[in-house]
Amino acid sequence: MADNADEGRAAADVLLERLPMRDDEGDIRPEFVAEISRAIAAKDDGFLREIVAELHEADLGDLIEALETDERVSLVELTGADFDFSALNEVDDAVREEILEELEPQTVAEGVRELDSDDAVELLEALDEEDQDEILDKLPPSERDALERSLDYPENSAGRRMQTEFIAVPLDWTVGHAIDHMRESPELPERFYEIYAVDGAQHWQGAVPLDALLRSGRQVPLADLIDEDRRKVSVLDDQAEVARLFGKYNLVAAPVLDVDSRLVGVITIDDVVDVIEEEAEEDIKALGGVARDEELSDNVWTIARGRFNWLLVNLATAFLASSVLGMFEGQLEKMVALAVLAPIVASQGGNAATQTMTVAVRALATRELGASNAYRIVMREALVGLVNGIAFAVITGVAAVAWFKIPGLGVVIGLAMLCNLIAGALGGILIPMVLERFRADPAVASGTFVTTITDVVGFFSFLGIATLWFGLS
Repeated sequence: MADNADEGRAAADVLLERLPMRDDEGDIRPEFVAEISRAIAAKDDGFLREIVAELHEADLGDLIEALETDERVSLVELTGADFDFSALNEVDDAVREEILEELEPQTVAEGVRELDSDDAVELLEALDEEDQDEILDKLPPSERDALERSLDYPENSAGRRMQTEFIAVPLDWTVGHAIDHMRESPELPERFYEIYAVDGAQHWQGAVPLDALLRSGRQVPLADLIDEDRRKVSVLDDQAEVARLFGKYNLVAAPVLDVDSRLVGVITIDDVVDVIEEEAEEDIKALGGVARDEELSDNVWTIARGRFNWLLVNLATAFLASSVLGMFEGQLEKMVALAVLAPIVASQGGNAATQTMTVAVRALATRELGASNAYRIVMREALVGLVNGIAFAVITGVAAVAWFKIPGLGVVIGLAMLCNLIAGALGGILIPMVLERFRADPAVASGTFVTTITDVVGFFSFLGIATLWFGLS
């Protein structure tokens, strides 16, 4: 057995030295993946154990996604206890669920036991309740109870994100007593930035940063080092609000209290970074009408089904915009130039509206746009629309006259362009604000409504002004 382990270690060292996992651009090398695939096919568990032991969890997650479906489960099974289950939190949800469903519950339970509580909860929450129970039943009662409590908190809450490993000591201890306790305790968190003072009922009394602790003499009471302004969060706080708190007050950790002000966990900056990435990804997908749970690993049918509904809504609004063209059918037949130029007015307004909408949705998400500054921001966007409207009115007016040699056409398209860019600017900010007021997600629905407004206003203003200007009927 020792010889096999030594051979595996030597082979892994040779591979990583000869063929690093990533190229100069940071992309995973296909040749490296091919070597791992060959080792999986040959069931070379000694080599694979050494490889996964050398890789960071994020790199191991990328390797898993690069493998074929059947190879992923084999890699976990062949590497056994050396496989870091936290790597499964680095892969797409679909890939993670696929692997967990294929593994034996006992295997998953053993992997979960090696994780911090927050990583374990993240791994389990993707499974349905039946699979969760089957895995939790394989855990010791104390570990199972802690994970079940975290899973009982609402999705996307601080209670779901927190880790339950932390250091809590009585408020009447001294610095020396606290340091001795940490040296002697066998179950400290892997990383921590502060310790917490509690009373006998575990009620939070305050936080003591490690730098303050280490700079103080052994006889100094912890009560003298308490940070009076320490920010704390509730288990029920939304994770996005927690992320904003970290950003606003430059936190690296925050204690989490239950509804009775008892200390039950801690959220650290690495968890918050994940939240920020998830929230940004969700906003980007929502703005494009893409399902928030869509992953690159999803199959064609899943993706097509997820995108169908918003495409259907867009189709309906497109028919609405086209109906405006039908109202001016006679005018379009008399002047072909109108049919050629009308889409330009509509599309330019749509582009301007998208710019405003993107800024507005993000400002609403970060709470930078609210009742206190709404009027000022709306007026600013309207003035931006006016300035750009005047500029593009001149540009498109000159271009239209040069193209069709009809002087009045430049005035018509210029006025329509001005109207639509102002409408786009107002629609781009007012629609997200209205949706937010009615507790709808402005990122999801804004795009469709804003595009409809700019199309309708663009077509109607251009063709309406043209009808009046040229006396068409």
